[in-house]
Amino acid sequence: MTKNEVIEVIKKNIVDNLDDIEMDEIDTSKSMKDYGANSLDIIEVVSCSMRDLDIKIPRSELAEIGDIDGLADKFMEHVE
Repeated sequence: MTKNEVIEVIKKNIVDNLDDIEMDEIDTSKSMKDYGANSLDIIEVVSCSMRDLDIKIPRSELAEIGDIDGLADKFMEHVE
């Protein structure tokens, strides 16, 4: 799986969980908070994305991620 495919999964879950966001509006250099996500929204996006990608990452590894691109990089470490 490529990083772009991982990013598409994350974007899909952002669109599904946040109001008034379109897939083509999402800039991966921004954080989900930049799009109005609260902490529960972020947990839902991350959880759904991990489920879609069939990976599990400890929360401690996710705590320091600042943007969507960083999240994709972290997911790529665990994708087969």
